[in-house]
Amino acid sequence: MLSFDSIKKGIVAPSGSTSTLLARSLMGLQRLIDRSLADVRLDAGIPTPEPIAVADLIEEIEISGSMQAQSKEIQFTVPSVERSVIVQADRQILSAAVANLLHNAFKFTQRKGNVSLTTRSTADRVLIEVADECGGLPRGKVEELFKPFAQRGTDRTGLGLGLSICLKAIKAMQGDLRVRDLPGKGCVFTIDLPRQPPFSAAHSRS
Repeated sequence: MLSFDSIKKGIVAPSGSTSTLLARSLMGLQRLIDRSLADVRLDAGIPTPEPIAVADLIEEIEISGSMQAQSKEIQFTVPSVERSVIVQADRQILSAAVANLLHNAFKFTQRKGNVSLTTRSTADRVLIEVADECGGLPRGKVEELFKPFAQRGTDRTGLGLGLSICLKAIKAMQGDLRVRDLPGKGCVFTIDLPRQPPFSAAHSRS
């Protein structure tokens, strides 16, 4: 609010450090709201699954992810996704889960590091992977990672609820959330969801 007030008064330029702080605060607020709404809807049992083209979802998430990457001078890679890759999911909840994994990746990756958002698919599964360069996990911490209030590193700016909510969200969509530790390099978080028939095939049967 102080940043916005300064901009309104013309004290700082829209491209200055104050504006950057404002943008970062707004992105943080958006993440908090999205995550909170997803958690409330999950607890209330009101997800609204629908066929989702993963390519469209990833393109939307890439926009906000690119902003985070630029603010930390991180190389962000998002390979293209085939248009025929479809999942049955609650769009808001799935988007919040992927966005939270990306936020963690940017948070724990050092400047000039690399973060990627990759989608792979088989005949019956869709894997959405977020890879970071956090340096790897401490020994024995993989099992604790998805517990409420568990946090990945020494940075305690979050509540430690994000990953537990992500796991709950993906489980509600008949999927799974896994992490693979790359000692000395980083982590790969994988959202594993059932693949659905392309839109044309799904619509022809309805």
